[in-house]
Amino acid sequence: MKKWLIILVLFLISLLAVVYGTKASDIGFFLPKPMSGVKIVIDPGHGGIDGGASSGDTVERDITLAMSLKLEKKLKSQGATVVMTRSKEGDAIAEHRPDEDFPTTRARKVADLLLREEIMNNSEADLVISLHVNAVPEERWRGAQVFYHADGHAGGELLAKSIQGSIREKIGNTEREALAIKQVYILKKANAPAVLVETGFLSNNEERELLKSEKYQKEMVEAISEGVIEFVEDNIY
Repeated sequence: MKKWLIILVLFLISLLAVVYGTKASDIGFFLPKPMSGVKIVIDPGHGGIDGGASSGDTVERDITLAMSLKLEKKLKSQGATVVMTRSKEGDAIAEHRPDEDFPTTRARKVADLLLREEIMNNSEADLVISLHVNAVPEERWRGAQVFYHADGHAGGELLAKSIQGSIREKIGNTEREALAIKQVYILKKANAPAVLVETGFLSNNEERELLKSEKYQKEMVEAISEGVIEFVEDNIY
């Protein structure tokens, strides 16, 4: 019996040595991921019949979804728990309450907004990020900007500034500062720090092509993620 016990102990020691040798170069083997324990709601702007801004066949709802899914994957890889208000082409209603009918398009849009609020606050999230794409009548405007609600959660301003700073540093397409606004319902109603990221302008020809590209979307997601991590490290832990 003693002989078998010694053999078992030696086997376990050898197994641990193999695991250590395999993982020693991976810092994640020793340290928790930077977003571990953090729950984040990602809200891809618009969806379904509500396409948002558009230019030709390029529609905001499609870009916000593509970018949001990339952001979801990135934040999960950093240890975060992610809740999506929508993860498909349709609006939140189509995804979560597909059997509901509405007398008018406006009624559906209002219900969709209220549903996003419900998902956001019932999830007890630590952060909320709503992704959008901008468009204005003049082509010359370009660059990303992050907004927070002037009367919303106090942490929204710090989160917005952290993400805006990361975008300025990593993307380099804007000198804008994070800006307080009062018009966005989701930001006002969030029980957690919440921001709206306008990732660029469809009305600018060059930026529209960038927003459609996988490479640029990944770069933007990386910048947003780094801003979120910095905020979490400075303000949550």
